[in-house]
Amino acid sequence: MSDPTSPSHEAHTSGSHFQPSLGVVLVIVVLFVAATFLMVRAVSPSTAATGTATTTTTSGSTTPTSGAIVKSKVRVQVANGTEITGLAEHFTQILMTQDWDTLPPGNGPHVTATTIYFNTGFQAAAIEVASAIHVLRSAVRPLYKSTPVAGAAGDDVIVILGPNSGIK
Repeated sequence: MSDPTSPSHEAHTSGSHFQPSLGVVLVIVVLFVAATFLMVRAVSPSTAATGTATTTTTSGSTTPTSGAIVKSKVRVQVANGTEITGLAEHFTQILMTQDWDTLPPGNGPHVTATTIYFNTGFQAAAIEVASAIHVLRSAVRPLYKSTPVAGAAGDDVIVILGPNSGIK
């Protein structure tokens, strides 16, 4: 007959709940994390290589080079070298919206004009940054071993804003 301790309606429940094993749950979680990681790290072709590098010949003309600048791979530090409040923040925001890898804005030494320094291999990027913030190309200089902004010696491009970089 039937067991008197269990009601007869529990013996054959339709729509019982399926509970996957711990191994199945772990596999699903790992696949989800991997897919999320790949989606975050993926770079679309339209944003991967923006801008073109240029070189200067002895006559002063510019010619494009074959390498493209990947803005998101260039660390740019913007420092305020003036008494104008919010200047570094303003230009950091401009560069950030153009996909440059900007660092938090800071203060730099007081300068009479904007200067853009670059570490080895980042001259083309520095020239493009100069163009993006409407600074003459003549303001671009190699960093060599100097440290114009404390803690920024390892950055790729360092912008020290002068009074000629007023907010427009």
